[in-house]
Amino acid sequence: MVVPVYNVEKYVGRCLSSLVGQTFRDFEVIAVNDGSPDSSPEILHHFAQKYGYIRVIDQANGGLSRARNAGMAAARGKYIAFVDSDDYVAPTYLEELRRACVDNDADIACCYYYFHFIENDFLFEYPFRCKGVFSREEAMDRLLRDVQIQSLAWNKLYRRSLFAEGNIAFPPMSFEDMATTSRVFARARRVAVIDRPLYYYNQRPSSILATMNANKINDYLHAVAMVRISLEKNGLFGKYRRSYNALIRKACGCCYLYVLKLHGEKKCMRGCMANMRRVSRALRHYSADELGSRAVLGQLPDVVAAPEALEKDYSVR
Repeated sequence: MVVPVYNVEKYVGRCLSSLVGQTFRDFEVIAVNDGSPDSSPEILHHFAQKYGYIRVIDQANGGLSRARNAGMAAARGKYIAFVDSDDYVAPTYLEELRRACVDNDADIACCYYYFHFIENDFLFEYPFRCKGVFSREEAMDRLLRDVQIQSLAWNKLYRRSLFAEGNIAFPPMSFEDMATTSRVFARARRVAVIDRPLYYYNQRPSSILATMNANKINDYLHAVAMVRISLEKNGLFGKYRRSYNALIRKACGCCYLYVLKLHGEKKCMRGCMANMRRVSRALRHYSADELGSRAVLGQLPDVVAAPEALEKDYSVR
């Protein structure tokens, strides 16, 4: 189990305690201290001294993706899971996911989750759910639509060979899981989905979605494009085109909301409609019959401009 850690001294103790309390015992925890400047490293090493199955990797700050990749490189088990260090899991999290893989000969097992709104200690259960054992094609269809099975790294147990044999790593960007998960699912023979929330996602003021900016919106759009590029590379776009187009529609709605929030928080509405038009053009391009050469090469241009830049440059349309 890989736990990337950065600046989460208020939360990492509960996260590790939930892992120590697992009913399934044959596992290791690889906690990657990504150059955290707070007391998180002390907490990690305290747990590591107390529990022999917790290992700590200390590295210079390189971001979430680099920390996850370092944890993957150090992992030794048959299966791998990712838990964010400001979240926590139910006691049966590993037991139920592992049983779903073993009993169904599945390469990936997924569960559902609670949104835990920290400020008012409110739990909200993710509502759009399914259950059962799915073939690769059925699972990919649901994953690409990003509703019943979402492109999240952390509510899943994976056969580790899916990453290793596919040479799959998380790219250095926000929404890195969306850019990665479809590549992993494309290699899985079966995917089991448990219709139970076993993961607690802490929604806090500094989370990615709560602190949206132009760079993060661009990363989201780039992740959507990277899904298309991966499908094209593996000759799968035609097979999953309808599912991918559903992702495009969802991404369009999300990005419109993100752009409105971005401009609203900056109290600068100049260029808001221009940014929305840019989003629309980019997503039409990503879903076109053929991608341009820059997209195929992975050289994806930014789409959304920061409101302050648009305020200064009145020529932007």
